[in-house]
Amino acid sequence: MSILTIMVVDDEEGIRSGVTRILSNFKVSYPFMDADLSFDVLEAATGEDAIEKIRSTKIDIVLLDNKLPGIQGTDVLEFISKNNPDILVLMITSYASLELALKATSHGAHDFIPKPFTPQELKSAIENVSKHIFLRGMTQKMKKEGKEVRFQFLSVLSHELKAPLNAIEGYLRIMKEREAGPEIAAYDQMIERSLHRIKGMRNLIMDLLDLTKIKFEKKTDKFQVVKISEIAQLAIEAINPYAIQKDVHIQLVDQSNIEINADPGDMEIIFNNLISNAVKYNKDGGEVEIILTLIDQKLNIVVKDTGIGLTQDEIDNLFEEFFRVKNEQTKHIMGSGLGLPIVKRVVDLYNGKIFIKSELGKGSTFTVVLPV
Repeated sequence: MSILTIMVVDDEEGIRSGVTRILSNFKVSYPFMDADLSFDVLEAATGEDAIEKIRSTKIDIVLLDNKLPGIQGTDVLEFISKNNPDILVLMITSYASLELALKATSHGAHDFIPKPFTPQELKSAIENVSKHIFLRGMTQKMKKEGKEVRFQFLSVLSHELKAPLNAIEGYLRIMKEREAGPEIAAYDQMIERSLHRIKGMRNLIMDLLDLTKIKFEKKTDKFQVVKISEIAQLAIEAINPYAIQKDVHIQLVDQSNIEINADPGDMEIIFNNLISNAVKYNKDGGEVEIILTLIDQKLNIVVKDTGIGLTQDEIDNLFEEFFRVKNEQTKHIMGSGLGLPIVKRVVDLYNGKIFIKSELGKGSTFTVVLPV
């Protein structure tokens, strides 16, 4: 039997003792687990006490109230995110501060539990987070063993889809309880945010579908003569509504009217991701230029933007699965962190190369070179 250590951080002694009592004999079991999970429970009445315990004890899960004497729960969450990111945090919040909980999930909290909660609601939350810990360990093992595709799916299912589902569920609970009153207009923002989350999940699922299509060996049965400018134009048309919203001008320059023998789906993946990123991470009123050339029997695809640019550290990590550029300029931009790794894999399958040049505040240039 495996044991996970949980720390409940709350200034209400009744909450702390109640959690300890509920979880003292609680076990989690799933068919895919070799052994049950049980729990050791620690208690902390203040944020300062919680941080001291985190420094001295291996803790797997933190149940964290935000309203604490001294430093607040969000301060503890920030400490954990910076120093112990493997600890999974469940925020304890009242319905009145549900908006805070949703915000906390976007800043590192794994989930939240509305207060007051029933024993069953607590157990259900602990079941979910325990399953995540188990799957995280499994995916790390699979990654080491080279089972990359299954690693991607398990990672996404246990993490990337969790936050938007939590947010949508939270908004639905508010609407069900009529927390904002009886007028439907009071819920417009919650509905809009839910639709935004659903759009993000749909994009993520589409990226996963792209990922499953890509194999480690090229399958030439789908190869055909492809006019590259036509593929590029289709990608431009797909992103153009968003480009118009941002007043981003897209220009396509095909200097050689190039045709190559390839899988059209693979070429679509390259153009869709590169052009979409060039628009998403651009400035309002910016420009995107796509240049197609044939040099020494090699197709050169250059996508230049006038966007926010990248640091060298960000460039070095761009092709890591689920890596996303995170700063004040990108925090409202949706993405799965799979697009560029997928592009890199496609390019590798064609024995090609991809290069990045960027300057902060001035823009980026992505160049893909494919043998014809």
